[in-house]
Amino acid sequence: MSDLHIAHATTLPDSVITELRRAADQLKLAAVARMESELPWWANLSSQDRSWLGLVAHEGINRFLNWIAGCDASASKPQEIFRVAPPELTRTISLQRVLQVLRLITTVVEDKGILHVADNYRRDLYELALIYSREVAFSAAAVYARAAETRGQWDARLEAAAIDAIIRGSSPSVTRSRVATLGWTGADPTFTLVGPAARDLHESATADLRASCLRATSDALVGLQGDRIIAVLGAARPAAEIAADVADHFGPGTIIIGPQVPDVIDAARSVRAAFAAHNVVRAATNAGRIVRADDLLPERALNGDELARQTLIEEIYIPLMQAGSVMVETLESYLAQGRYLEAAARELFVHPNTVRYRLRRIARLIGWDPTDPREGHILQIALTVGRLFSTETPHS
Repeated sequence: MSDLHIAHATTLPDSVITELRRAADQLKLAAVARMESELPWWANLSSQDRSWLGLVAHEGINRFLNWIAGCDASASKPQEIFRVAPPELTRTISLQRVLQVLRLITTVVEDKGILHVADNYRRDLYELALIYSREVAFSAAAVYARAAETRGQWDARLEAAAIDAIIRGSSPSVTRSRVATLGWTGADPTFTLVGPAARDLHESATADLRASCLRATSDALVGLQGDRIIAVLGAARPAAEIAADVADHFGPGTIIIGPQVPDVIDAARSVRAAFAAHNVVRAATNAGRIVRADDLLPERALNGDELARQTLIEEIYIPLMQAGSVMVETLESYLAQGRYLEAAARELFVHPNTVRYRLRRIARLIGWDPTDPREGHILQIALTVGRLFSTETPHS
């Protein structure tokens, strides 16, 4: 049978169809009763949803009878069955459950319908019920597919609006409202990833990235801005681990991890830092696949990033000044002497072990190790930026 709406190979005489029409109300009542007794999730539905499913059952039986009677397509085609229910039904009742309902209705037609037809037509009725139920199942799948596509497009627009609100630093109420619409729980601290997009990036690829992020985190928003991907994530796990988990969904190049912030309403700072780092990553020698935005503070500061300057002053320069003049002088001497421990000790008139001890204290105090070449460079830039833009002086 190639076309359900044109013809069907099996036919029933008018007398049998008339008898089935007389029994239609009994079939409908039996279908609803079976749903109530055999579907374990039925009792948890709202009264409105139960009512809509009941209407679907009634419409399905009516259209089946119209079809076997050879009525016009508008009265029998199965895709029209779901027009009696609102689109919201696809949100509250899954396709799997709808198919359970359709299977149960088909069983009712087979079990109860054959009681109203002669023995020699029962097999014909059984075959017709199977054919029509198959078409109804295909129609249900199509309805849910269209609903999912529409919902996906709408969610993508909402997600883009939420990310835009974060980037722009919109008011906390606007940001929180937009992310809440997308199911953001806010259970964990927030950070961002900014990295290159694949050249052939398409919606399915961003969907894969979003799914991968959600497997690794408690919250995830993913969007595109030009040729780069922005992911705003909430997670208790280390950001570097999560970045490694999802790195394959980015294009070739460096992925920047923005600094962690306590809440999504503060994520604008993380995004700005990640953007600024992404803009200067080409200036960093031997940048790896995954880099923290704060690892590029010198390059960002040289590129005019005010946030980088503020970070260098607040997180490095001021704590150093508050540690006292001895610590500052030791660090300055060590860096000025080309990170040569003995030369710094001679200049300071102390034992090299004293310099080594002070450098370890500095590393514990601010989290940056002066003896590491890259981190020592960051500390040197922090001292320069602090002298230029801060009024803080060393404590004795």
